[in-house]
Amino acid sequence: MTNAQKNRVFLATTDARTKADVLVNIADHYGVGTKEAFDEVTGPYAEHLLDYVTGPLRAGVHALMLRSGLD
Repeated sequence: MTNAQKNRVFLATTDARTKADVLVNIADHYGVGTKEAFDEVTGPYAEHLLDYVTGPLRAGVHALMLRSGLD
């Protein structure tokens, strides 16, 4: 599974609040909107989702990805 596929599955299967928190975190860090953040992390050249997430949220996202087998 590619990084884009893993990121897409994670965002599709996590709860709405976590998805929103992740996309806002990425958007704020990169100075873009949440749509652009989503497009980046699910696009063909996407890196692992944790490469985009910053701050304390990163550890929580990592734990959720481990639990779902997407790390």
